[in-house]
Amino acid sequence: MHGGYNVYPREVEEVLYEIPGVAQASVVGTPDEKYGQQGTAVIALSPGAHLDAAEVERFARENLAAYKIPRIIEFVEELPKGPSGKILKREIVAMYTKSS
Repeated sequence: MHGGYNVYPREVEEVLYEIPGVAQASVVGTPDEKYGQQGTAVIALSPGAHLDAAEVERFARENLAAYKIPRIIEFVEELPKGPSGKILKREIVAMYTKSS
């Protein structure tokens, strides 16, 4: 949810996976004083790929409605995963909730 709009993380993630060099992506809602929640994208790049937040934002602006664009874009070596290989979104939310 962002300012009263429903934002479905999977929809945003599908767009992020279209960006060359994105190996893993997860979008979660993190607390925001003004909007209640804001979209936070956490991305792991493919080996040898070079990408910055401005490039990700530019691609998102071309492919998503303005309210769906992640407000925070972070890069990590690897996203946290469970034994089955599924990305653990709760761990990502916890990382960014503690740091806010």
